[in-house]
Amino acid sequence: MRILLTNDDGINAPGLVVLEKIARQLSQDVTIVAPELDQSGVSHSFSLNDPLRLRKVRDHVFAVKGTPTDCVLMGVRHVLKDKKPDLILSGVNHGQNAAEDVTYSGTIAGAMEGTLLGIPSIALSQAYGSIGTRHALRWDNAEAYGAELIGKIMAEGIPPGIVMNINFPDCLPSEMKGIAVCVQGRRVGAEVNIDERRDGRNNPYFWLALTRADFKYEHGTDLEALAGKKISVTPLKLDLTDEPTLTKFAIALM
Repeated sequence: MRILLTNDDGINAPGLVVLEKIARQLSQDVTIVAPELDQSGVSHSFSLNDPLRLRKVRDHVFAVKGTPTDCVLMGVRHVLKDKKPDLILSGVNHGQNAAEDVTYSGTIAGAMEGTLLGIPSIALSQAYGSIGTRHALRWDNAEAYGAELIGKIMAEGIPPGIVMNINFPDCLPSEMKGIAVCVQGRRVGAEVNIDERRDGRNNPYFWLALTRADFKYEHGTDLEALAGKKISVTPLKLDLTDEPTLTKFAIALM
């Protein structure tokens, strides 16, 4: 099995090292094409007005000055153009990609692009419990369970147009409570605020500041699974059409 790896945290991210360890438990035919710099939050954007620079880091490892989508396109259409990958893995992201995170995530987008290209694709992310643990992530669950879980998913088969989204909880493997196949959750009360500041010349600049209030985890969601120390596995559809609303307006507007 030929595997292509990418991420959105950049070519030097520790999560990419973890992802390579996972991939090599499944195959020795592994190629990495990842962003030169951190691309967190770029979603499914790709470069139209700037050239892509491809740098060979070492054998089978390349950095692209671009987005995760650019990296998957370069990996499939250029680096591996004569030997299409059988699987694309994106991650392991520094922080969970659950609930509405999936609409912003470059990690999810890398897997989405692979799915659009007709290649089974899986996004993997490692949750952290608080800001205080952000710089000391525990990758143990990803390393311990990632390869086995991916193997089971591949054996079952990923339908066309579906991206598999995996999130590992912030706990030790001995504390892990299992695997939950669940729906995408939603954070009620989450807000993005504008934090205005002043530089040394008194010119204004701004940070986007995410504020998350306490909320109840809805049953059966990825958020509930992670809070319960379970690995969340969520199949995401590329077709964003809402069929009940489609039917409603088809009747109303006829």
